[in-house]
Amino acid sequence: MTTNSSANPPVNTPATPGNPDAPAPVSPQTEAALASAAHAPNSPGATHIRSFVHRRGHITQGQLAALEQLLGKWSIPYAARRLDPAAAFGREAPTVLEIGFGMGETTEKIALARPGDNFLGVEVFNAGVGSLLRRIEDSSIPNLRIIQHDAVEVVRDMIAPDSLAGVHIYFPDPWPKKRHHKRRLVQPPFIALLASRIAPGGYIHCATDWEDYAVQMLDVLGNEPQLKNTSDGYAPRPDYRPLTKFETRGLRLGHGVWDLIFKRVA
Repeated sequence: MTTNSSANPPVNTPATPGNPDAPAPVSPQTEAALASAAHAPNSPGATHIRSFVHRRGHITQGQLAALEQLLGKWSIPYAARRLDPAAAFGREAPTVLEIGFGMGETTEKIALARPGDNFLGVEVFNAGVGSLLRRIEDSSIPNLRIIQHDAVEVVRDMIAPDSLAGVHIYFPDPWPKKRHHKRRLVQPPFIALLASRIAPGGYIHCATDWEDYAVQMLDVLGNEPQLKNTSDGYAPRPDYRPLTKFETRGLRLGHGVWDLIFKRVA
């Protein structure tokens, strides 16, 4: 299940056999890249409240190895300038942005099922980035790239207006306590910014298993003048969004899942 709730520290390496306190080796280049991405420093003028908090977490040896070996191959460094998708992907194709891909299970399946589209995944946590890097390599997915940085800054600084074919926000951190709702990703200013980056006719697709967050999403998306709901309220889950094991188990237990699909109007 894709969520932003499980966090990792800026660089949290696993212990090596025989010495549980000794970190596994990592190159200075990878360490510098991870530290920069994990801190996700504000670029000039940033005023938003972050929707993520770094805590101590677990990263496997395989995920760390993927970061060491594959970060330079499949990731794009954050920069406060517009991204050229054709150069990044080596082709011209519709580009879909996914925000908060977790361990990358859903992202991998969608990218494989839609080879005609480019997919740009944004995530801050090392374990998730390492996991998806390994998936990209093992499944030979040429149409998927990663940016490890704060999504608000990526959208604001790197994504050109009217350029995206779609945006996926699946199971973002619900921040369930009321006093933390201000940290939720789906807020009017960010949705207005995202809508401005979607081309007319493009879409934004959100999904959550928290009913009160679904209500908030419906309200925020429904009040954005650049967007129009494709359904009367919540949408049926489209075929391109596969069920995760976590979601399937929740549905079996009677938990709800709400999808929302809005399109950008001209």
